[in-house]
Amino acid sequence: MNKKYLLAPAALAAALGLALSGCASGGDAAPGELQIDVPDVPQLDALGDTEDEVNILAWSGFVEPAWTDQFTADTGCAVNRKIFATSDEAVQLMRTGEYDLVSASGDASLRLIVDGNVQPLNTELIPNFSDDIVEGMKGQLYDTLNGNVYGIPIGRGANILQYNGDEVTEEPTSWDVVWEADSPYAGKIAAYDSPIYIADAAIYLMATQPELGIENPYALDEEQLAAATELLKQQNGMVSEYWNPATNITSFTGGNSVVGTSWEVLRKATGDEKFKSVLPEEGSTGWSDAWMLAADAQHPNCAYAWMDYTSSPEVNGQIAMNFGMAPANGAFCETSDEAREHCDYYNATNEEYFEKVWFWTTPIDQCLDGRTDVQCTNYQDWTNAWATVKG
Repeated sequence: MNKKYLLAPAALAAALGLALSGCASGGDAAPGELQIDVPDVPQLDALGDTEDEVNILAWSGFVEPAWTDQFTADTGCAVNRKIFATSDEAVQLMRTGEYDLVSASGDASLRLIVDGNVQPLNTELIPNFSDDIVEGMKGQLYDTLNGNVYGIPIGRGANILQYNGDEVTEEPTSWDVVWEADSPYAGKIAAYDSPIYIADAAIYLMATQPELGIENPYALDEEQLAAATELLKQQNGMVSEYWNPATNITSFTGGNSVVGTSWEVLRKATGDEKFKSVLPEEGSTGWSDAWMLAADAQHPNCAYAWMDYTSSPEVNGQIAMNFGMAPANGAFCETSDEAREHCDYYNATNEEYFEKVWFWTTPIDQCLDGRTDVQCTNYQDWTNAWATVKG
């Protein structure tokens, strides 16, 4: 397993002031695996009769009538959906006790686990959680702790380099086209608008300035953060637009930007084949999502039924196609020509591709690369640095 995945939970745990040793409920971690103290929340041993409904918190596009209607017809469980916009909002809403399930991203998932808001899952009660789930999304430490599985994978994606093929006629192989001062595309470069974008700069510095000693883009000491900040300030003078998902599309289609960081789904949403993308040789940042069950779920049987239903190749694939991401169930990719095309586009079963992706992790004082002779910078430090970049 790639060490970048192994470090993510330690980052989040330390950010929350958690102990990195001790026991958890239920499971047994393998020797040498990270141990985090978590509340003793029992898992469901057996299924009972389904209830009348299930209450789900979800990212937009994850819970839609196209598949909820059939689920209700099959199980008798009516689906009540609430959309959230951020992981912070999802965590706050789950803590109200009003929801059974949440589609949690990596940062939200560990917060929910360590606060006892979600319960370990009995995967034997979820038949579709099988060998068909791609290896890169099973057993990740941000939702699988101390031998317990807390998250059922939904999908993942990388933050790629997008470009206008009419303007950038030779496919880029490096992020140098967005970072170097002599870039021929200065003034037409799109950049992600968030302090976590500092990690993108750190990935480039890992390759181009090895003397800085960066081993993990989320583990930066003061000198390394200063170097990343200076690179971002240099880029600032070349940036046409700092984007969110809506403005990214219009920035490219309107001609304001011709190259920059993006998501595959956003590139596809431009609706024009001249917009292309590549995962550069230095690698990139990325994201991943999973279903998690509330510790005090009022409708656990319907919730288990939902997790199983949406983990099937057909339904997981529908969610992935609707949202625009790589599905968790790799068997979907063989169900049709359309499915194969989608999976190829999002590199769904290409683990070599995702080995180059550093999934977003909260930076903390503890150095995630294992260093103990220095203190690393935390997310507040990154937020302060980002403010100096944008001015």
